[in-house]
This record gives sequence, structure tokens and C-alpha cells, in this order.
Amino acid sequence: MAKETKKDNKNNKENKKFFKEFKAELKRVSWPTFKQLVNNTVAVLAIVITVAVIVFVLDVIFENLNKFGVERIKAIVTSSSEEKDESSEDATAENTEAVEDTNTENSEGAEQSSEVSNEAETTEEPTDTSTQVQNSENTEGQSTETVENVESSVEQNN
Repeated sequence: MAKETKKDNKNNKENKKFFKEFKAELKRVSWPTFKQLVNNTVAVLAIVITVAVIVFVLDVIFENLNKFGVERIKAIVTSSSEEKDESSEDATAENTEAVEDTNTENSEGAEQSSEVSNEAETTEEPTDTSTQVQNSENTEGQSTETVENVESSVEQNN
């Protein structure tokens, strides 16, 4: 118990010493006059209010610009998507017509080649395979050219 009282006394002395030093330090501080305090407070409040007003004004301006900008972008996207839909419908119709034309040309060519092959079978003469290869290359080339023409017209419309 004697040890506890010694610790308590020691803590009390340390606390008293701390507060004495604290009070002495506060006396050494250079405190502003009332006039300086008012001037500095007004300056700080004026700067804070000015910055707040500037931020508010910029926020309103950018918000309105963003709103109108987004609406303009939506209008542009909507109009361009409508134009793309119309052009894709036209291109699809053209593509369908081109494919049908190619198919009819190919079927006519196939009928002719089948007639030639039937004649070759009846005469039992050997057929020339190079002629058949050239015929197939011609029809493939025509269909490739048709597809390329359709693709270029679609790109031009866009």
C-alpha cells in the first residue's frame, strides 16, 4: 500500500508540473489584437465564400452544358441510326437482288454444264477438266465481284 501512495504522489506532482509549464508556454504566445483577429477572420470568410460561389457557378454551367450536350448526342445518334437502318434496308434489298441475279446466272450455267456433261457421257469421249475448272472459276469470280460491289455501296452509304 505504501507503494501505491508513492505512485499517486508522483503522478500528482507530474500533473502539476505539466500544467505549470503549459500555463507558462501560453504566456509566451504572441496573441493577435482584436483588430487583427477580425481582419483575418473576415479575409478567411471572404475567400471561402468566393471559392464556394465560383465552384457553384462552374457546377451549374457544366451541368447545363452536359445536359444539352447529351441531348444533342442523343439526337445525332438517333438520326444516324435511323439513316443506317434505312441504308441497311436498301443495301439488304440490293444485296438480295444481286444474290438472286447471281443464283439465276449460276443455275443457268449449271444447266448448260449439265447438258454438256450429258452429251459427253453419251458420246463417251473424255471431258476436258480444265474447261470445267475455268467455268467454275468464272461463276465464283462473278459472285465475288457482286458481293464486293454490294459491300462498297454499303460503305459509301454509311
